[in-house]
Amino acid sequence: MRPTIRVMLVDDHAMVRAGTARLLALEDDLQVVGSHADADSAYAALQPSPCPADVLVLDLSMPGRSGFDLMRRLRLRHPPLALLVCSMHDSPPMLAQALAAGAHGFVTKSSDPALLADAIRRVAAGATVLSPDLQAAADKPAARPPHEALSPREFEVLLMLARGDTVERIAQDLHLSAKRVANVQTLIRSKLGLGSAIDLLRYAREHRLTSG
Repeated sequence: MRPTIRVMLVDDHAMVRAGTARLLALEDDLQVVGSHADADSAYAALQPSPCPADVLVLDLSMPGRSGFDLMRRLRLRHPPLALLVCSMHDSPPMLAQALAAGAHGFVTKSSDPALLADAIRRVAAGATVLSPDLQAAADKPAARPPHEALSPREFEVLLMLARGDTVERIAQDLHLSAKRVANVQTLIRSKLGLGSAIDLLRYAREHRLTSG
């Protein structure tokens, strides 16, 4: 028998978490040990040492802290924990930022459901895993869009602005001052050559950085 792999789920959609848990329950070697709707509750559940999970399956866009921030924090807290992104986002820039934040794998929610269980086993074994659609996009040469030059924090703020969060809300969620977030917003617009909040939203949609 294969050793049991302990899996924790983080996704702000309850139906997605429930469906994923039911799917993984069909696998004899996979055990869901936790299910969370946001990054902060997941991080709190992962505080014990040794780590109570082997693989974390997480979304990127969630209320409050993003999946990017959660991965960066866990990479420092629990380096052996395997981080597998499961997201509707499928753009190469999202993939690049996720890998930079510490992801060991990235599968899209449009992938074959059977792929998820296999991806969990592979990242638990130390492999880097991409779903076929992302692998094809990663292998295709393309011009680098301006937002790939953003720092991880700038990219995270860009995503939060793109989903309609205010500067004050972002400051609260990221535990930063509103002035700091406003400065980051100004820097983002400067780097992307954008003059207004409307331009930023249009840019995010054109580059598939929003969930809409």
